[in-house]
Amino acid sequence: MSVFLPLVEGSADGALLQALARIGPIIVPASQASSVQLSQRTSRYVLCDQDVSSNLDAIVSLLDQGAEKVILPLAYAKEAIGIIPADRLLLLLDVGNVSAVSDKIRNGVSGVLIKTPALDVDFVASVSRFFAHAAVHVLPAVSDAPPSPSTIRGLLAAQAVLVLPTPLLTLGASSQSQINVADAFLAPVSSDRPDGLFPTVVSSYNEGGRTLGLAYSSAESVKESIVTGKGVYQSRKHGLWRKGETSGATQDVVSIRLDCDSDSLEISVVQHGAGFCHLNRSSCFGEREIRGLAALEKTLRSRLESAPEGSYTSRLFHDPDLLRAKIMEEADELCRAETKEEVAFEAADLFYFALTRCVAAGVSIADIEQSLDRKAKKVTRRAGNAKPQWVNAPPAKENAQVPTPAPRAQKAQVDPDAPIRMRTFDLSVTSAEQRAQLLRRPVLKYAEMLQKVKPIVDDVRIRGDAALLELTAKFDRAQLTATVIRPPFAPETMQLDPDVRAAIDVAYANVYKFHAAQAEQTPLAVETMPGVVCSRFARPIARVGLYVPGGTAILPSTALMLGIPAQVAGCKEIVIATPPRQDGSISPEVMYVAQLVGASAILKAGGAQAVAALAYGTETVPKVDKIFGPGNQWVTAAKMLVQNDTDALVAIDMPAGPSEVLVIADRTCNPAFVAADLLSQAEHGVDSQVVLVAVDLSDEELSAIEAELDAQAHALPRVDIVRESIAKSNIVRVRTTEQAINFSNDYAPEHLILHLEDASAAVSLIENAGSVFVGPYSPESCGDYASGTNHTLPTNGYARQFSGVNTLSFQKHITSQEVTADGLRGLGPVVATLADCEGLQAHANAVRVRLRAL
Repeated sequence: MSVFLPLVEGSADGALLQALARIGPIIVPASQASSVQLSQRTSRYVLCDQDVSSNLDAIVSLLDQGAEKVILPLAYAKEAIGIIPADRLLLLLDVGNVSAVSDKIRNGVSGVLIKTPALDVDFVASVSRFFAHAAVHVLPAVSDAPPSPSTIRGLLAAQAVLVLPTPLLTLGASSQSQINVADAFLAPVSSDRPDGLFPTVVSSYNEGGRTLGLAYSSAESVKESIVTGKGVYQSRKHGLWRKGETSGATQDVVSIRLDCDSDSLEISVVQHGAGFCHLNRSSCFGEREIRGLAALEKTLRSRLESAPEGSYTSRLFHDPDLLRAKIMEEADELCRAETKEEVAFEAADLFYFALTRCVAAGVSIADIEQSLDRKAKKVTRRAGNAKPQWVNAPPAKENAQVPTPAPRAQKAQVDPDAPIRMRTFDLSVTSAEQRAQLLRRPVLKYAEMLQKVKPIVDDVRIRGDAALLELTAKFDRAQLTATVIRPPFAPETMQLDPDVRAAIDVAYANVYKFHAAQAEQTPLAVETMPGVVCSRFARPIARVGLYVPGGTAILPSTALMLGIPAQVAGCKEIVIATPPRQDGSISPEVMYVAQLVGASAILKAGGAQAVAALAYGTETVPKVDKIFGPGNQWVTAAKMLVQNDTDALVAIDMPAGPSEVLVIADRTCNPAFVAADLLSQAEHGVDSQVVLVAVDLSDEELSAIEAELDAQAHALPRVDIVRESIAKSNIVRVRTTEQAINFSNDYAPEHLILHLEDASAAVSLIENAGSVFVGPYSPESCGDYASGTNHTLPTNGYARQFSGVNTLSFQKHITSQEVTADGLRGLGPVVATLADCEGLQAHANAVRVRLRAL
């Protein structure tokens, strides 16, 4: 966090500017932007004068040259909003024109710099509330005396940051005319330790922020670090500790930051010598922390100094043509990689040779990151087109030592024996942004889908059966003369294998029993006050439409899960819609279930056309009041479209997305069971969402699950679907069961399976899930088919707001009230008073006319 922002005025001393750069951004007037000497990694804001403020090209140029933000007066900021990104723009205001700031301007900037004649903390606090989501900076108009530390603290408490002109700052002792930089920086810092020291996390700037260790700081050590730019700490035993003073393992301080509570510090350093740790290791937390690109850079630097003569690495360092050829070769192979594994493999090779080139030129990963950061700050973007020699050009010939590859096929053949693997992430090293990404489902572009289904829905709404027959022929490839079947259903349409019939009967009995128990048996009646009885009672939704998909699998189970609660609730009309087979028939399993649940009609249609027919009705299809059931994105988009059409007057059960499962497994799990549960969801479709949250599993334990998943997947008839869905699925490694459940609650899965040592105890901690499967012998399949619970569940994170389908989904509740004469004597005056308060005299009169009669 920034404690204060320095504003360069006049010819600021170079040592002062270097010290200020270590503790945060520096404000530089545009007129001095080219003359003030700051390092490339110094964060700077540019205060634009009138000449620059009126020139948008000049402002963009400042940002392109590395300015973190530009500060513009109100008159010119209005023109820049929408052109300059909001996070790069600060608004310069006088106290008098704060009220002239519109919502558009507030939303178009990331903060304000207010010039004020005096530091009135209450006024500043009110300004901070007005700019609730923007940073507030305060510049006193009179700046001939430095503020006290208490003033700085007061402004920070008011959610504002003081701007201090550099003439008021010094690296020497604080006086009446200047305040020491460290005194200003430490103004809000407090310690809850008896010795008054501040815990200090030391991190490596050039190793991606890797933690080197924990130290302690004092006001004296922080002052010296800011002034000298060297790592200085406070030893609890030996006093001031200048890192590397005797060992030579010195540190260059890059930045010093306070935490959000102002009671601890983070110092980012470039470490020299053996390392930070007293055991001559780079980190107190062990060398294993160095991995990936940082480890590769360290290895290459070592080999640059000591690679044996004639070794391959030595050849790369000393033969520019060979290194150039390898970089071009690996870049080409990366472009040609198909699978996830191939891309990772080829990218690793390219990184190796590219980083070798960088190390040979004295370029570090930190230098590369700085370049990336500078490019990210550019507002002006190039078109990004490739140079002519790389557009549709063959690879370089042998004189560049890059082989010419053979022409490539349109699509590489998938190796049927290739491992089927999930992606793995470790939550302990995952940033907040990466964690949020893990919680996201694929973006479903419903706006586009709504435009695609609207013509289909409108066609059925306008032309009825004629459109329905044509669309069924087009999409389901079935030539029909009629779209609706009504009972009694012909016995020959329900011919089943005896075992399948028996299984459906058991499933029907279990699901019926559980859903019958959910039905309300008696009305609710409450006497709210003497003589006033309020009641609530349930009534079935009269006409319901049940959509049973028929895409990549026959789903009689869905007909059971939707039909039984409708039957239990007492719905008068139950219309089942399902796509016909190409011969125009319906699967006998679905026909048999339709008879069991008492369906009043079967609509032989699928997709958006079936939803439209149910919503509006046709000459032969009954109009329904509510539509239930899963489906593809066409079905989902059509359901969302019709529920918002007042002409349809139809409700839907819930929004729907691809089917999903999240499995939580600890060390007590059976790897075969876990793999089977993941695959049972993955086979639904290529867009199925599958997540394994691994609780403190070792690499060996996780490998056992992956090996089982691969072996079982290759044995499945739907292996091609599984291969595609598993490749997009995630393993999330966590340390504790609590972390796993927190992640699951944030994810809000459709199905949650608990492979935990005490799975039953964990159920009380579940807040968001469609249905929970507890323990090793509760596979999702049981809930999908026959345990009794419903398998029509909220997906896409909607388990936060929606329940799965249940008996109450097919009912609505009506309230009633009965007020006696005595009850009205007590309640009537209250009602009349409230009606008068709202200016609704007829409401009040309806009560008073009765009271007068009494």
